[in-house]
Amino acid sequence: MSTTPNLTQYLNASVNAPTIPSLPATVDGDDRSSSTSLNCHGLWYDAVLVVSSLLFLLYLAFHAKKNLKKLSNGSSYIMISYYALVWVAALLNLAWSALQGWQCSGGKAVAWNVLCLFTASAMMCLEISLVAFLLQDNYTSGVDALAQTFLISGIVVSVDMLLKAIYVFGFGVPLFMVGIGGTTGALWGLWFFHKLLLTAVYGFILFVHFSKWREKLPPRPAFYNYILIMFAFGAVTLLACGLAGIGAGFGIWLYNLTDICYHSLYLPFLYVTFLADFFQEEEFLLDNAYYSEMKDAGFFDADWD
Repeated sequence: MSTTPNLTQYLNASVNAPTIPSLPATVDGDDRSSSTSLNCHGLWYDAVLVVSSLLFLLYLAFHAKKNLKKLSNGSSYIMISYYALVWVAALLNLAWSALQGWQCSGGKAVAWNVLCLFTASAMMCLEISLVAFLLQDNYTSGVDALAQTFLISGIVVSVDMLLKAIYVFGFGVPLFMVGIGGTTGALWGLWFFHKLLLTAVYGFILFVHFSKWREKLPPRPAFYNYILIMFAFGAVTLLACGLAGIGAGFGIWLYNLTDICYHSLYLPFLYVTFLADFFQEEEFLLDNAYYSEMKDAGFFDADWD
């Protein structure tokens, strides 16, 4: 009688694990043998993802009434849009966490890859939107700031999503399938390049923050704590991709660990960093600690006129 694979076994998946069949061999569900060649991650891995995602979504739901009231009083287009995007990303992330078994079923390969594409794109849109807002030379506000921010993030996320879709559906590279270590270097090459770009952007913001041009960035310490942590996280993930690409088992373990951390912790971390202070304010005034700093940077002038 076999035992259920646990989280540690999944994290230690070997680079010599059986190679995942390419997507074209599984999209129609005819190849029944494909599901048996996949090393599914097991109960504990699923439990960590589902519990963390569900708790965050319940937290959002519990505070939804108060938060919506605050947003309606504040009339900040940026905060309203960002809050809505957090909800979308949280729902998709919960679905992604709860439906992990799809990647072990040949008949669900297309549905799983589509779900992964939209989930990754929603979470990446949150990342890019924040970075785009930080890097604006002139801090326009209101509808102008919203349009510029989401125009930049929309272009970047669309290109990223298109590239991933070409890899998955065009070339049959299983970017989002379990047993990632047994695939070709094309997979790790894409992930390495992807993480390199994001890490470089975070590194650039840190460089500007500690340079003579720091006045071009908003004077909000929480921003740079976030940037510093994301830079360190990106560097670790980049290292994991590089090691996995050359066949190191530790690289597979490290990459799987970063994947769990990202899907479990990123959305709560982002919420605490950027939205919690806004929603915790009892009075809708500009002279509170958070928005006085943002006011000095010119972020929300038009939103609150």
